[in-house]
Amino acid sequence: MFTHVVLFKLKDSGDLETAVSTLLTLKNNVPTLKLIEVGTDVIHSERSYDIALITRFDDLDGYKVYAKHPNHLPVLDYMRSVVETAVAVDFES
Repeated sequence: MFTHVVLFKLKDSGDLETAVSTLLTLKNNVPTLKLIEVGTDVIHSERSYDIALITRFDDLDGYKVYAKHPNHLPVLDYMRSVVETAVAVDFES
């Protein structure tokens, strides 16, 4: 199993709902994407990020297909336009 986790801090909190719904359009639209979870921060501390994205794939190759998939690229472009900063971690389990 390969897991890709991204935390997003938005430029404008008004984009939160649209960002979440945009990320969720990936569900069932990329064949190698086995699981997607999107959550929003409930603590709102100084170090908090606004959105967490957790995606899972069978393996690294599945992630590589997702990364270049035509249904993923517009989501990536949109998120880049509304995100102030993002951090990611990828791991195998």
